[in-house]
Amino acid sequence: MTRLGIYVQVPFCQTKCTYCNFHTGVFSRNLHIPYVEAVCREIAGYPELLRGAGIMRVSEALVDTVYFGGGTPSLFDPIGLARVLDAIRAGFECTLEEVTLEADPETITSDNAAAWREAGFNRISMGVQSFQDNELKAAGRMHRRDDVFHATRTLREAGFQNISFDLIAGLPHQTHESWDESVGQLITLRPEHASVYLMEIDEGSRLGLEVLRGGTRYSASALPSDDAMAGFYERACGRLAAAGYVHYEISNWSLPGFESKHNLKYWRREPYVGFGAGAHSFNGTQRWANPHDPAAYVTAIGQEGFRVEQLEDISREQALEEELFLGLRQLEGIDLARIESQYSACLRPRVEQLCAQGLVEWSGTRLRLAPDRLTVSNEVFVNLLN
Repeated sequence: MTRLGIYVQVPFCQTKCTYCNFHTGVFSRNLHIPYVEAVCREIAGYPELLRGAGIMRVSEALVDTVYFGGGTPSLFDPIGLARVLDAIRAGFECTLEEVTLEADPETITSDNAAAWREAGFNRISMGVQSFQDNELKAAGRMHRRDDVFHATRTLREAGFQNISFDLIAGLPHQTHESWDESVGQLITLRPEHASVYLMEIDEGSRLGLEVLRGGTRYSASALPSDDAMAGFYERACGRLAAAGYVHYEISNWSLPGFESKHNLKYWRREPYVGFGAGAHSFNGTQRWANPHDPAAYVTAIGQEGFRVEQLEDISREQALEEELFLGLRQLEGIDLARIESQYSACLRPRVEQLCAQGLVEWSGTRLRLAPDRLTVSNEVFVNLLN
């Protein structure tokens, strides 16, 4: 039976972080309850919605992971979050092994944590980003470092034994010293999972657009250099490994056995279904997305004319590219022989060139990125795909 992941998009935030390029925003709390009701209706009507859009449903699927992301899902009343989980249990055959809730530190209270546990959440992904108050303030974050310590204690007391921290390498005002301290504080609190993301500069965020325009707002002039960011990442790799964390994906580490089961589905091209405004889905041969605006989504989901957006049939060439790009993000690499056989592709001449350049390692049938070249992974992907 196919193992299916479900993603629930909650694109609601208290404030828009300066670096954020996601389809999220600050919306009225009055929309929370209607949004929950709309998501529950979408889940209940899932088979009909897919038929109406001409999408093939994943048959004989067993849901084993659920991920509530955003946005800041922890802003919602725990009762509403529980209603969505109940709708999933009612609409799908489930054996829920991993149920994740993204949460910001300042939203984590004893009452909320207890209610999340009662609802069935067993993993919390906390948006820490930094342990330096000046970096958090410049990024537009609401919490401060003390909130992270308090939130971690609160979650442990509530019984959570699977917590993930996010850090961002390259925030404004970040230095080698402040980065080392942030990584050190993470190791001290010892979450079961850690993600380290390099700052992205593009026109999709206020900070990125300001940098591209050569401005100084949002502390754009205080960004570390690209070389410094690469150094931060490499330093984190060494320190996390020394602390017992397994580096299993370019941006992700875990204590043994605590890899993100849900996110592994994305990198392994396994099927997942998304619910909520802007949620994406993949059934193995097609990808599709919901309308992004939450208010428009709430209105449309109750109407007979609701349709998914960006429906795309995945070609054989696209599937091959995804196998390579997503597979090589995993530190264990890919089975090159399987991929060449499955897609009737001859990749070895290009692979041999990359090996000669020290960008990849080839052992038996396994191909993986060279450990010291992870910061230039995009260069490897471009060379391999071209």
